[in-house]
This record gives sequence, structure tokens and C-alpha cells, in this order.
Amino acid sequence: MLVLVDTPIWSLALRRTPKDLNPREQLQTAALRELIREGRAQLVGPVRQELLSGIRQEKNFRELRDYLRAFDEPILAVTDYEDAAYINNQCRAQGIAGSPIDFLICAIAARRNWEIFTADQDFARYAKAFPLKLYQVN
Repeated sequence: MLVLVDTPIWSLALRRTPKDLNPREQLQTAALRELIREGRAQLVGPVRQELLSGIRQEKNFRELRDYLRAFDEPILAVTDYEDAAYINNQCRAQGIAGSPIDFLICAIAARRNWEIFTADQDFARYAKAFPLKLYQVN
């Protein structure tokens, strides 16, 4: 199964050194490496944008941009955005708030039957209001 990798996981692997990671984060970065090796790690535009935002040195920006270009992106359709709004509505009806990007990530993964790999605990809350598959690190 393909796995949509969210910004916090990429950030752990790309912006922090292994010695700065706690044991849980080390497991998460190892899992990401394995997903990449297996060709199952998926990157979507909003996550790409978040990863590239805030990089001050142009050289570092270009290096990360070029590295991320190795990952194909799914073509997003109108349905992805409509589904994101629907998920937002389902969550809000149960008192769960979230960001438009998070709901778009949920919609992209749900429509394609992908798991979501994230360290963001908000996704566990979203999964209470809408059926999501969350990738679990063993």
C-alpha cells in the first residue's frame, strides 16, 4: 500500500540530525527510509510547499527542491478539494477543527486508499470523524 508522508515526518528526516532524534523519531525516520526504498512513500504538493517554505539560503532551497523532485506527485482533481471540504464538515460537526491542508491530505489519501504517515496527532482526531488509514510504525 502507498503511504502519503506528511510534513512532520519529512522534516524529521531532512532537517534534523540522527543524534538529535529521540527513539520514537529514530523509528519514524527509519520507517520513512524503508518506505522510500520500497517506492511506497508519496509526496503531495502542499507538503512539498511546506517543506520548501522558510529555507533562507538559496543553495539549501535548491538542494532540497532537487531532492524532492525525485518524488512524483498525484494529479489532484476537483474531487480532492470537494472531499477535503466534506471531511472538514464531518469533523466540524463533531467539534474537531483542523487546517485546510490537513483536510486536503486526508482527502487525497482516502480517495486513493493510501495510508497517512504523520507525527501530527490531529490526524488521529480526524480519523474519529472520518475513516482514515494511519500508517503505524512498529
